[in-house]
Amino acid sequence: MMPVRQAPSRRGQPKPQLLAATLFALVAAGTALPVQAQTTFDVIGPHEYDLPVDFKPFNVFVQYAYLQRNKRAFDSDGDRVRGSDSEAIVGLSKYVRFWTPDFNRNIGLAWEVIVPEISIRNDRDNSHASGLGDPMTGFAIWYKPRPDLTLGFQSFLQIPAGSSEVSDKNWKNLSSLFWDWRLTDKLGWTADAGFVFQGDRTDDIRPGHSFHTNHRLGYRATPLLEPFLALDYERSKSTSTVDGGHVLDGGIGLMFHTFDNQSITLRYSHSISGENHSVNDSFNIKYAYAW
Repeated sequence: MMPVRQAPSRRGQPKPQLLAATLFALVAAGTALPVQAQTTFDVIGPHEYDLPVDFKPFNVFVQYAYLQRNKRAFDSDGDRVRGSDSEAIVGLSKYVRFWTPDFNRNIGLAWEVIVPEISIRNDRDNSHASGLGDPMTGFAIWYKPRPDLTLGFQSFLQIPAGSSEVSDKNWKNLSSLFWDWRLTDKLGWTADAGFVFQGDRTDDIRPGHSFHTNHRLGYRATPLLEPFLALDYERSKSTSTVDGGHVLDGGIGLMFHTFDNQSITLRYSHSISGENHSVNDSFNIKYAYAW
């Protein structure tokens, strides 16, 4: 249950510049023009929504991190052009409380808090911005119509309370449906589809609402190793101040089931096609610990 992306490019700006990215959400460096980068919720792993019902309460801490290099970007014609040459290192720290309500043991509930840590560097113009991004909090609810299938809904509020250099300076709601289908005893598909709704920023930029969907297909090759394929898509609407855009990303990864209550997931993602969007060229890591 997670996300990440950035604000769209200004109208008429042919080459978007990178800002910062958050998990599940949108962030921007106050010193640069806004631009789309990571796709919302593209941090999810191959078992992100493989969730139980009728269980005792437990806790999970997740640390996401990724390195994104913005050497290329898609222009308004979908062609690849020179990007901002900036580099973003983003961490996302998440705490989740899971429980099953007594009134219905056939559903599961979760409440989570997410805090982004952001660092953006651009050697071309010798600039740097860093700090804590806008925090997020929200809930998830799900049920299992059958043992191999999970269906759910999640909604998060992102609060413009991050460090001034990296806050996106507006409120956001990220709501999506999610599902997990264990196709066989080794093959699984986990995915989501939803929308990001945004308020106006304090700098008079009006970001457009966006749709996103994220998919992970994993194969449990051994008790330890699970290679997987990733596919992420996002489309944002244009407004009076920013151009709309879209992007399709593909990726490959490997999940290490290290212990019963811990896992490590590695992934590389790269953009396949897009418009008015940075070309994704990112290395991603996820560490999860449950107790």
